[in-house]
Amino acid sequence: MEIIHKIGRRKTAVARVYVSDGTGSITINKREFKNYFTTAALQYKVLQPLTLTDHVTSFDIKVNVFGGGVT
Repeated sequence: MEIIHKIGRRKTAVARVYVSDGTGSITINKREFKNYFTTAALQYKVLQPLTLTDHVTSFDIKVNVFGGGVT
């Protein structure tokens, strides 16, 4: 599978997401997602779509976020 690249924008924030076949690695701004989203509720929201579709260990996801903040 090739790398899928998508961009999302909201006000002044920009998120670039890259999805490829892999082992389930999720990085956000070069940090492991569990270090970026420190609460269990936010980690659950990140993993929920992958868990529901049984693809938790199927894809590598890399996200670069500029602007905004964790809410």
